[in-house]
Amino acid sequence: MNPIVIGIAGGTGSGKTTLVNKLKSVLGDEVVTLCHDYYYKPHAELPLEERKKLNYDHPDSFDTEMMINDIIRLKNGQEVNRPVYDFVQHTRADETITVVPKKVIIVEGILIFENQELLEQLDIKVFVDTDADVRIIRRIVRDVKERGRSLDSVISQYLNTVKVMHDEFVEPSKRKAHIIIPEGGHNKVAVSMLLDKIKVLLAED
Repeated sequence: MNPIVIGIAGGTGSGKTTLVNKLKSVLGDEVVTLCHDYYYKPHAELPLEERKKLNYDHPDSFDTEMMINDIIRLKNGQEVNRPVYDFVQHTRADETITVVPKKVIIVEGILIFENQELLEQLDIKVFVDTDADVRIIRRIVRDVKERGRSLDSVISQYLNTVKVMHDEFVEPSKRKAHIIIPEGGHNKVAVSMLLDKIKVLLAED
């Protein structure tokens, strides 16, 4: 088996997860997903209040080397135990999740096109492009409802780090994409075309 590795990048709240779910709903059991967010460095040596202040939108906040090694192992037909990140405690949980090799590996995250070694593992590179006002609203809803954050902390983080890092790292990485999809999974025509390409590659295997 020669897995197809699909990278899906884009700014926070751009619709990456929606696109991933659309692909998974069609491809079913042939897909495994690795999110860059799983690989945040734990910083267990710092107290919670210090961890809250870290810049989580800079490339250095991720253990990208570990993610690359997991992708390589999956491509070689080996299981991996990927980390679980606790977004309330801002560190890794004690448990891991076993991921088994599949025909399609989807790699998702805001900064996956920023690292050249990671880029080289990707067969198809997709950038989800969404207006900034839509992205910030989605970010607020996600972080407050799903990650236990306060509204003030989400807005402060967005203004102080998220927007700055987006302009410095995420937006420039769009040039490295094979495909740019406005509105991600809500763009039915683009999703259909991407699925057709994946099916062709699977048929060639």
